[in-house]
Amino acid sequence: MSEIKVNKISPRTACGTTTLGDSGDTFTIPAGVTITNSGTAAGFGATGAASWDTTVKTATFTAVSGVGYFVNTTSGAISVNLPAGTAGDVVAIKDYANTFDTNAVTLVQNGSDKIGGSAANGTLATEGLAVTLVFVDATKGWLVTDSGLQSEIPQPAYITATGGTVLTCGNFKTHVFTGPGTFTVCSVGNPIGSTTVEYTVVAGGGSGGNRIGGGGGAGGFRQNFPSPTIAGLPVSATGYPITVGGGGSGIADISTWGYGPDGSDSIFSSITSTGGGAAGPGGTPEPPTNSPGKAGGSGGGAAYYKPSTGGAGNTPATPVSQGNSGGSSSPGPGVNSGGGGGGAGATGSNGAGPQSGPGGIGSNIPDAFFGPTAPSYGTAGPAGSTRYFAGGGSGGAQQGVTTVESAGTPTVGGGGSGRVDASKYDATANTGGGGGGGGLNGLGSSGGGGLGGSGIVIIRYKFQ
Repeated sequence: MSEIKVNKISPRTACGTTTLGDSGDTFTIPAGVTITNSGTAAGFGATGAASWDTTVKTATFTAVSGVGYFVNTTSGAISVNLPAGTAGDVVAIKDYANTFDTNAVTLVQNGSDKIGGSAANGTLATEGLAVTLVFVDATKGWLVTDSGLQSEIPQPAYITATGGTVLTCGNFKTHVFTGPGTFTVCSVGNPIGSTTVEYTVVAGGGSGGNRIGGGGGAGGFRQNFPSPTIAGLPVSATGYPITVGGGGSGIADISTWGYGPDGSDSIFSSITSTGGGAAGPGGTPEPPTNSPGKAGGSGGGAAYYKPSTGGAGNTPATPVSQGNSGGSSSPGPGVNSGGGGGGAGATGSNGAGPQSGPGGIGSNIPDAFFGPTAPSYGTAGPAGSTRYFAGGGSGGAQQGVTTVESAGTPTVGGGGSGRVDASKYDATANTGGGGGGGGLNGLGSSGGGGLGGSGIVIIRYKFQ
């Protein structure tokens, strides 16, 4: 076998043609050999192929033959100036962010070069589109030789996501947020599997009132479980910041008249649950006129003075009510009581002489929403295999000198108890319950307003 070793092979005449072998000959390229083409490869079947530039284009640019470009039009429409065409030139374009349908790409002609036989510029306006154009001749100019859509590649059938405490029950996953975080959707699935989520969004409960004050209103309670009774919430492959509302901080000072804070809102995506309204306060001296509860997701109960009314619930209004009104107060001879805060499931009760108004019961979701760890969240209630949230706080009451009057028990859904003495009951954390109202005992010693319970955000979807 003969072997020739040279550094360069050139034709005999300048710009001539060199022929390699004769018809029927075979040339073998051994493994490991690299052939680099810096010119034009004709007749090798490579016409129409492009080498892709992985630097994403976000503004108007001029394309170079033989190159493919990833184009991101998220911030606005972009023009791509085509190069002067020579037969066999190739340019490829791919929709990087699936936004061509919103912000299109304009293919700008170079001089008289046509696009598909037309003397007009071209437009790429299909989401996820990828096209390869080859310049043929002056008659047709740039022709599309390949095109496709990102949607032609099968996506995961089910939603995948991260964030919060993740629980699994059967074919569903539940993400629980008891504080701020991010629910990150990694893939959105498809209609055969899952594309929407179910949610329960509970805001923080309002402060209880001091010294025969009302019970705090529960935080707003919004949910779409079980869907499709209420439509599932569509999600995109992005991060959703989660806000978990804090409860109102109550009223520690029993010597003055003044409202404690409302609860704070909880937020997921387009869903906002409003914090519970603060209860009407007591105090010394007595209120100047009356002491109504404040409006909120659920309204706060009124203090016993003059008399007063409970705050309105479902404020601001939502398509499905997020809460109920608080109860009114009941001044009386010798014994007095405040109204209960509104709950997600019922209006707060009015105070009635020596008996304070219990807070309105909360709303519930099935244990299946959480799985086997459901007892870790919410409170038990009258309906089995469910957990309750957003109960109103009970109002405070006055204890007689020789008798002990009842001030109720903790409200189903985490609302604090009302008191008849110099102590107070706070709502349960991460239930959105309203704070309990402070009492006044027979010796003149009074209690402050209870703290509202912080909220919670719960998101559930089918994952298999």
